[in-house]
Amino acid sequence: MKKVKEVEVKYITLNTTLIIGLVALIVGFILGNVYSLYKSGSMGGKSFNPNSPSQSISMEQSGRMLALEREVEKNPNSLAAWLELGNIYFDIGKFQDAIQAYSKYLSLNPNNANVWTDLGVMYRRSGNSSEAISSFDKAIELDPRHEHARFNKGIVQFYDLGNRDAAVQTWQELIEINPNFQTTSGQTIKEFVNKL
Repeated sequence: MKKVKEVEVKYITLNTTLIIGLVALIVGFILGNVYSLYKSGSMGGKSFNPNSPSQSISMEQSGRMLALEREVEKNPNSLAAWLELGNIYFDIGKFQDAIQAYSKYLSLNPNNANVWTDLGVMYRRSGNSSEAISSFDKAIELDPRHEHARFNKGIVQFYDLGNRDAAVQTWQELIEINPNFQTTSGQTIKEFVNKL
């Protein structure tokens, strides 16, 4: 009788395959996000602006921002993409990018008072008070009862332009619309104005 030689066969188990696949996916995700941050200008090359709040960007925001940047390249008339992109830039403190995204949105749909207000906030944060006031005025023109546009306009008038009288007038108009409007500190607008 002839003896058959045994051949040792090694198999990669299903668990090992899953672990290798998961590691490859995680490494790819991390490298993709690092690349997207580099391409978006969020890494290196930027000078620190002490007047801008320190914002961090989550992996989710980074991925969504990259997807939206690609979307507006392919479909430059996408209102939803421009608005969401502007909102992400707003949230992470990329003021100039938010201004560009909101401006593009408003060139396609100029009748959105909320976007004019957000644009005004971005102009204020980038140090452009006159454009901030113009944006808030446009929002108020479109919606005369727009509370946040009026409140923010008063903020720019008071703190940035040093025009107390104009700010108080703007806030008095807001009090007439809604005396219970609350500031970010939780005060009503009446309490806020009375403490000036």
